[in-house]
Amino acid sequence: MSIQVRSVDKFYGSQQALRSVSFSIAKGEVVGFLGPNGAGKSTMMKIITCYIPPSAGQVEVCGFDVHKEGLEVRRSIGYLPEHNPLYTDMYVREFLAFAAEMNGIKRPAGRVAEMIERVGLGVEAHKKIEALSKGYRQRVGLAQALIHDPEVLILDEPTSGLDPNQLVGIRSLITELGREKTVMLSTHIMQEVEALCSRTIIINRGSIVADEPTAALKSGRFGQEQVVEIEFSGPVEPQWLMEIEGVIRIESGEQGWKVYARGDRDIRPDLSNLAAARGLTILTLARKEQKLEDVFKELTAYTSRLD
Repeated sequence: MSIQVRSVDKFYGSQQALRSVSFSIAKGEVVGFLGPNGAGKSTMMKIITCYIPPSAGQVEVCGFDVHKEGLEVRRSIGYLPEHNPLYTDMYVREFLAFAAEMNGIKRPAGRVAEMIERVGLGVEAHKKIEALSKGYRQRVGLAQALIHDPEVLILDEPTSGLDPNQLVGIRSLITELGREKTVMLSTHIMQEVEALCSRTIIINRGSIVADEPTAALKSGRFGQEQVVEIEFSGPVEPQWLMEIEGVIRIESGEQGWKVYARGDRDIRPDLSNLAAARGLTILTLARKEQKLEDVFKELTAYTSRLD
């Protein structure tokens, strides 16, 4: 595993920020790490990147322990924080050359040229960083994070404040990077996770409340309410539908039925069996996909009630 987190607790004085957090991320995965403000996202990312130690538990990056082998962990990670710390009075090439030298890169000029080409900075490489747009500054930050060819990328709000054109470029770059590196992406933009992440981890009040494939969360297969729309070739008694295990309620309409059920099992085979037993044909059958934003709100809703 590229990232292995086992039973991590973190206390700030008497306040517990993380509660027995455990998850793992394999090489080649692009994983969204989500949570409301104050949920523990930043704390967990700071522990993974060796900025702060855990109070209890174990964290490994590429097999290196963050407590005992911090230098090796840092060499394995490329980190782009939310507030991109750039030396804005330096030129792009100058800054990346400085970053390469700090990382002990042999022949830094070649590596800088490679990174400028990789992240699409060629037309801006002669400028001072202070003259760059937000999108190009993010590209400089990514180039810095990649300069030492790390196995793991930690990206904190990488597309915050970008315009639609800049979003397309950064998304494309992250997708490309995800084919060869492990990417952990923290963001408040649900569309980013839907577009980029094959898996989503949601943290709330210091505890993991979901760790599933993004498609599973959106389809309602992770403990959420699922909605199935179905149309039969003939009349159906409401009782027949309500007798299916997991069905919560039903609604009838001009185009058939809308069936609401628990999300822990797929009811579509049961609906097919019902049709066969009653001599009916299914004309349409579709499970309505939820928005990830709705799932996120449902899983973290009690935070606002407790605060």
